[in-house]
Parts: sequence; C-alpha cells; structure tokens
Amino acid sequence: MGVLTVYLDKIINLVDTDLVGKADPYVKFHLEQDNWVFDKTYGRVTSSKKKEELNPVYHEEFTFDDLPSLKNMVLRVKVMDDDILFDDKMGSCNIKLDELGLGEEALGVERVIDRNLISKNARIFLQLSYTQ
Repeated sequence: MGVLTVYLDKIINLVDTDLVGKADPYVKFHLEQDNWVFDKTYGRVTSSKKKEELNPVYHEEFTFDDLPSLKNMVLRVKVMDDDILFDDKMGSCNIKLDELGLGEEALGVERVIDRNLISKNARIFLQLSYTQ
C-alpha cells in the first residue's frame, strides 16, 4: 500500500472577501478515487488558519496512507476564509495524481485556485510525493 505526502508551501494573491479586516485563509484537502459510479474517499485534512493574510506561508505536511495506487486519484484542494458565522470559499482546484508520475522525490506543483479579471490569479504551491 502506498503513501501520498502533500507539503503545503504557500498561497499567493488571494483576494480579500472580508468586509472588516483581511481574510483568515486555511486549506482543506480531500483525496478520493474518482470512479465512474462509486467514488472512494481516502481521507480529508485541514491546514492551520493564517490570520489576516492574503499571501499565507504554511510549510505544513500531510500524509494519506494505505493507498492501493494513484489510478484515478484526485486531490481536491479548497481554500477557505475562516469567519465567525460561516466560512467563505476563496478558491479551489483538482489535481489528477495519476497524470503527474509521482515518485519518492517530491514534485513541485503550482495551480491556479482563483482566476481574477482585475488582479493576479491566486496560486497555491505544493510539493507532492508517493511511496509504495
């Protein structure tokens, strides 16, 4: 059985959605096998929250254990803003892991999580590796 390691480095260019103060972003990761009929979840993890930061740096590592392979595996990434009443979605992306050719050496992955018309696109920076 394999282990996927996700290293969350940073996010840049988030757009502030708060009326008062700045956003308090955190990241939710959800790993699932995307099958035609029955998707299978292999875990969910959440990063720490960064108070009033639009370019947060995390340097956090997460692992997903007991994976049969990376075939049809999708890492769903959602960036949220921590608020008092309910959390707002700030951006998201899906990473198809079987297309990356992951191995034991970490691979840098950069993805757009929020496309903006009048400012720079928000981007997330990860390091991914897979060991069997």
